[in-house]
Amino acid sequence: MARRVKRGLIIAKIKPGSEENVAEIFAESDRSDLPGLAGVTHRSLFVLEDVYIHYVEMDEDFTQAVDQVREHPLFKEISRKLDDYITPYNPETWQSPKDATAVEFYTWDADEE
Repeated sequence: MARRVKRGLIIAKIKPGSEENVAEIFAESDRSDLPGLAGVTHRSLFVLEDVYIHYVEMDEDFTQAVDQVREHPLFKEISRKLDDYITPYNPETWQSPKDATAVEFYTWDADEE
């Protein structure tokens, strides 16, 4: 039986032209213990104009995993580094990482035998 992957999708704004800097910040973080602490098994970053899309796969519930590590020094460090490049999609409603998480409203998987 295949494991059921949990997904998370973070939507934000990115400073135009900063993709390489953001990728370097994540590459450094992904070499640390943080992905293991959060249960992250895959990460992809996308950009469309000034929209930043951060796709994550993990074994745990995405929102719960972020809540569990958001006070960890490694999470705070990457968040601080990203502050120069990433801003909330909607600053008026943003209070925590949950407010940047897209809500999945449809999913489909091919049958696995």
